[in-house]
Amino acid sequence: MPTKIEKDLLTGKETTGHDWDGVRELNTPLPRWWLYVWLATIAWAAVICVLYPAIPLGTWHTPGTLGYTSRGALDQELKQLQVERAPIFDRIKAESLADIQKDPGVLAVALVAGKSAFANNCVPCHGSGGSGRTGFPSLADDVWIWGGTLDQIHQTISFGARSGNPNAHVSDMPHFGADKILKPAEIQAVADYVWALYGGRSREGTEPGAALFTDNCAACHGDKGQGNQDLGAPPLASATHLYGNDRDTIVRQITLPRQGMMPAWAGRLDEATIKSLALYVHSLGGGQ
Repeated sequence: MPTKIEKDLLTGKETTGHDWDGVRELNTPLPRWWLYVWLATIAWAAVICVLYPAIPLGTWHTPGTLGYTSRGALDQELKQLQVERAPIFDRIKAESLADIQKDPGVLAVALVAGKSAFANNCVPCHGSGGSGRTGFPSLADDVWIWGGTLDQIHQTISFGARSGNPNAHVSDMPHFGADKILKPAEIQAVADYVWALYGGRSREGTEPGAALFTDNCAACHGDKGQGNQDLGAPPLASATHLYGNDRDTIVRQITLPRQGMMPAWAGRLDEATIKSLALYVHSLGGGQ
């Protein structure tokens, strides 16, 4: 027997005949325009599935008839960007660092490129903004192991330190304890004196360590602990130190020194990018 269709007394609309505990369902179908839009989206989705990669099938997927991939699109965008940037980057590559500094337009592009390259390649070690961390020197202060001029920074970025590149910076601190160059008591005395240079204690009573320092350390670190950039010997009479400021760290470094390594970026990065990096690092605040 067909369901009797009635009108709702409150709205005057027909009901579907369904009744739930006295609540009647009104017969209010979707607007036609909404239905047509819905059907159109289904049709459009089917077209997209045919034209573009869409359906995953295990380790494979439908490739789409247009052969489009997001990686391919990105490659095309990067190639186009390289074409657009080529003239200015050719200038950065050809001009000296000093000349680039004198040209505000070229310098602005180089600093932006250098900041981007720094974020991609240098931040994991040297920190955001070149703040540095234990074992990785700060680039935003005025304490430099190998020098902070533009040319020195460019040299360091290009060839690195202890990287194996024939042009890399190389220095080797003797293993005063491991190779028994100094006795344990002598290492403790030198540590007292170096810690005084650090500012961690008074120099009173450090005369034995000072004498040992003069005989064994001053040739590299300077007679007053001022350091020597030509040898890659960091200053000791400073508030900034690569591996820490406490006395135990000094003892460990004298006994069996850690020797840091920086990769050579020449060959990994193009010359324009390396120059841009040098200019950006120099601009962080510690460049000499």
